[in-house]
Amino acid sequence: MKRKSWIFILVLVLATMAACSNDKPKDAVVDETPQPIAVDLTVTEEVEVNGTVKMEAVVTQGDEEVEDADEVLFEIWEEGKKDESVKIESVNKKDGLYAAETTFDHDGLFHVQVHVTARGLHTMPKKEVTVGNGGKYEEEHNGEEHGEHEHAEPVAGFAMRFAVPENVKAESDVELVVDLQMDGAPLEKARVRYEIWNEANPDKHDWSEAAEPKAGEYDASYVFAESGTFNIQIHVEDDNGLHEHEVFKVVVE
Repeated sequence: MKRKSWIFILVLVLATMAACSNDKPKDAVVDETPQPIAVDLTVTEEVEVNGTVKMEAVVTQGDEEVEDADEVLFEIWEEGKKDESVKIESVNKKDGLYAAETTFDHDGLFHVQVHVTARGLHTMPKKEVTVGNGGKYEEEHNGEEHGEHEHAEPVAGFAMRFAVPENVKAESDVELVVDLQMDGAPLEKARVRYEIWNEANPDKHDWSEAAEPKAGEYDASYVFAESGTFNIQIHVEDDNGLHEHEVFKVVVE
C-alpha cells in the first residue's frame, strides 16, 4: 500500500513539473528587420582652387561602428555635369570612419555624394563644395538637371536594399525586388520605378513601375531581351519630397 502511495505521489510531482514547464513564456519572436545604417558625411565645404578637399563618412548601425562596409565610394561632379562624375574609393580608417581626398583646378560648385553599402543596406547622403568664387551657372529648367537641384539634400534615415539578380539568362523573366526603409521602418506608398538599359545601347532606356505587395517592398518583372551588362537605376519618390536613385549592374548571359 505504501509503495502504491509513493508511486502516486511521484507521478503527481512529475505532472506538476510538466505543467509548470508548459506555463513558461515562450521565447519572444526575434525581429529580423535590420537596424538602418547611418552615415555622417563631412566635407571641406569651402576651399581655394587646388586646395585639398577632405571627405569623411562615419558609418554606424545603432550604437555600433560599422568597420566592415562592403563599399564606401565618393562620387563627385560639378554643378550641371552629373554625367561627368568621377568616383573615388575610400580608405577604411577603422572605427567606422572612411575617408578620401580630392582637389579642384577651377572655380565652381561641386557635389560630393557618398555611396555606402553595408550589411545588405544602402544609403547615399550628399554635400556641396564651393571652390574659389563658386563659378557661374545657367539654371536648367527641364530634364535631370532640374531634378538634381531638387535632390540636393537626401532625407536622413533613408535606406535601400536591392536584391541584385544573379545568373540571369537572356529572354528570361526576372523579378526585381527592392526593400526601402525610413528610420528603420518600411517606407510605404512610395513611387518606385526601375530604369533599365544595356551599356552597349545607352540610348535605349526601358522603364518599369513597381508594385508594393508588402509594406516597403517594391517588385517588378522585366525580360532582358539580350545578353550584355545592364544598368538598373532605381528611382524612389514620395509625397514628402523624397527623391532618391541608385544604379546597380546586372550581367545577362
